[in-house]
Amino acid sequence: MGLAIAFIFCIIFARLLYVQLVWGSELKYRATDQWNREIPVIASRGLITDANGEILVGNKTTYSVFLRPNAVENAEYTATVLSGLFSLEPNSVIEKIKGGKVSEITVARQVSKESVEKLVSYNLSGVYYSRDNTRQYAYNDVLCQVLGFTSNDGSGLSGIEKYYDKILSGTNGEISYTTDIVGVETENSVVVYSEAKAGAEVRLTVDIDIQLAAEDAMRSVYVSSGAKSVSCIVLNPQNFDILAMVNYPSYDLNDVPRDDKETLNSLSRNSIVCDIYEPGSTFKVVTAAANIEEYLRGNNKAFSSSYVFNGSRTRTVDGTKIKCWSDHSNGKHSNQTLADALNNSCNPCFTDIALSLGTDTFYNYLNGFGFGNVTGLDFNGEALGMLVPQSLVRDCDLARIGFGQTVAVTGIQLACAAAAAVNGGNYYMPHLLKSVVLSNGNVENFKPVLKYKPVSEKASSMLASMLEGVVKEGSGKKAYIEGYKVGGKTGTAQKYEDGHIASGKYISSFVGFFPSDKPQYLALIIVDEPQGTYYGSAVAAPVAKEIFEDIIKIKNIKPYV
Repeated sequence: MGLAIAFIFCIIFARLLYVQLVWGSELKYRATDQWNREIPVIASRGLITDANGEILVGNKTTYSVFLRPNAVENAEYTATVLSGLFSLEPNSVIEKIKGGKVSEITVARQVSKESVEKLVSYNLSGVYYSRDNTRQYAYNDVLCQVLGFTSNDGSGLSGIEKYYDKILSGTNGEISYTTDIVGVETENSVVVYSEAKAGAEVRLTVDIDIQLAAEDAMRSVYVSSGAKSVSCIVLNPQNFDILAMVNYPSYDLNDVPRDDKETLNSLSRNSIVCDIYEPGSTFKVVTAAANIEEYLRGNNKAFSSSYVFNGSRTRTVDGTKIKCWSDHSNGKHSNQTLADALNNSCNPCFTDIALSLGTDTFYNYLNGFGFGNVTGLDFNGEALGMLVPQSLVRDCDLARIGFGQTVAVTGIQLACAAAAAVNGGNYYMPHLLKSVVLSNGNVENFKPVLKYKPVSEKASSMLASMLEGVVKEGSGKKAYIEGYKVGGKTGTAQKYEDGHIASGKYISSFVGFFPSDKPQYLALIIVDEPQGTYYGSAVAAPVAKEIFEDIIKIKNIKPYV
């Protein structure tokens, strides 16, 4: 019996030690929490600015209103006042006050200062308010799919707001005061203020002046062509800074259609990053780059710049007829060199290149130019594109890939591939982040990341010169700017629905850059289902010219020749 009593005493003593030493701090916190109430102090969300520090996204001061049911003295009167100020249903407010299920209720968020001043005048017991922030987008619908938006409580839900949410959000503070056991503030309450820490500024590579120019140009072609949608990306080929990104139609970030999820999902989708399409002839830039590089490496299966291609309009591969877009009746497609083939956008020539290089070699270049994989852009939801697995490629597939069919890409993939093909052969990781400006003023800069080196500088220079010819005298003439070296390639691709060609539906595109001898600006224009005229040369190329001319004015770029 003595041993039993000693054993029980030891257990009780051990439990006491555990409660005091191990569990003590938690119990002390719980006790303190029971006798204290906190009102959150919302941290100011970080700014989003353009490359020059221009504010794209800021904050306006608003307030959140809270109610502690146990501290309310007159439920009916309180419900009447709150419902009148904040457009609430009185009976619903009364039910929440008398329900006794929760210790605190959020009455309203993002309330104006004027409404809070009226609230204060009523001196309602059990009702509190705290400052929070509402995002304010300086340019309404501009960059809407890129910037994204936040939830009502300030968390990033899409775009940059979501991707860099941890950097932007900061750390909330609180106002703490003592109460009695039912939550009513005590007469000699001690108030403790914990300061909120603001989020950091996210500075983008986007140049708002170039963005606005691109927005105007794309909105104009959207209306004039009657297209289903249009999109555009402008980047710096020397480091893959994203200078502008447009998707249209768009929506107002200051009036997000949250109640219509289908519309919101459609309009907020950044199609140039998240959607894939068959590129058509703009893809010939990649095929030509692969051929030039292989020829320089001494591959006898590649074609020299002076080689003359067969002028036939049709190729038959694996029993499948592959035709050129032109009937060759004008004689332009006869006796063509590679430069001529690019000028005329002749499909059979690029079929010959792809088949001659072979699957293994050609796929090495496709991989080197980033196809079939994400680019690594700092943005959620980037698509992989669609590339036939190398082990399953037939000759007829390879032939079509050579001129931009049987392959699907994202806009960002194609823009990056084209930039690497003409910038000296350097494929960088594209990025929207330029730097992070911390609350103490320190700046953390993003450093460009070189991912691949798909072609040599010499091959790149040769290709850029050929593509300058496309704009001077080929299918890209409508992008030509007198006195400036502009290069580019047009594209017109039929759309497919349920595995079949959709009659009368096309994607018109153009990828262009300048100056061609050392590109500083590259633009990809995509017009989805234009009505009437649908060739990329007629629909998309003039848009690139308009954007380039605006850039020339904005940056005061002098003529090169």
